[in-house]
Amino acid sequence: MSESTQVRPRTGTAQAKQQAFQAASTLKARTGVESFDAVVVLGSGWAEAADTLGGTEIELDMTELPGFVAPTAIGHHSALRSARVADKRVAVFCGRTHLYEEHDPMRVAHAVRTGIAAGASIAVLTGAAGSLRADFAVGQPILVRDHINLTSASPLSGPDFVDLTDAYSPRLRRLVQEVDPSLAEGVYASLPGPQFQTPAELGVLRSAGADLVGRSIALEAIAAVEMGAEVLGLSTVSNDAMGAVFERFDALRALEAVQHNARRLGELLNAVLARI
Repeated sequence: MSESTQVRPRTGTAQAKQQAFQAASTLKARTGVESFDAVVVLGSGWAEAADTLGGTEIELDMTELPGFVAPTAIGHHSALRSARVADKRVAVFCGRTHLYEEHDPMRVAHAVRTGIAAGASIAVLTGAAGSLRADFAVGQPILVRDHINLTSASPLSGPDFVDLTDAYSPRLRRLVQEVDPSLAEGVYASLPGPQFQTPAELGVLRSAGADLVGRSIALEAIAAVEMGAEVLGLSTVSNDAMGAVFERFDALRALEAVQHNARRLGELLNAVLARI
């Protein structure tokens, strides 16, 4: 078999977690934090939320930690902040990597695994997604109640039989709705991308029970649950996915819709983390 046709061995769960603990050790050494309470992964357009998410004590580039590469998707940054929210220490990743950036599932879940390996018992996963519901407005934050993983991938390997019945913590969702009772909940369909869905595919997703469609969150949530953390998912509606049948998707306008609300969403996360 020639070198070009050889199949690269897939990193297993144990190896991925070992690398996460190595990265966590470096993170704690660089920040001087003995243990973090929560890890936050900010999605497309969410970076400015970090400015209102607690007080930043130290900022570094995530690529300075083992196993990390810089995100290449628009609206994502490689900054990693150590922040204080009330009496809690929070590791805030200002961007993420995706499957469509030619990364494997283990790499996609590396940030959330690193945060948990550094002590975090809470994983907050944020993102931007197209809406499949007429009552979800562009710019509206939606609590992720559940997901449909259509990536054909998993951040786990071997007999890692993880129960995802309550993958998105009911306790944390109740807490968020106490802070902001206006928040709606929805089911997030995660696809590999980078292409967007055809009208027929969107119709199938809606009939299958999806409310939002995006290209992140699900794999990170699976990894977080496997490592024993509680997961909170929050996605901003970046565009009307069904409306794209009549009006073509505008990536910059969708990004701006998320960025416009990012600081307010950082304040929301601040209030939630302070109460946990």
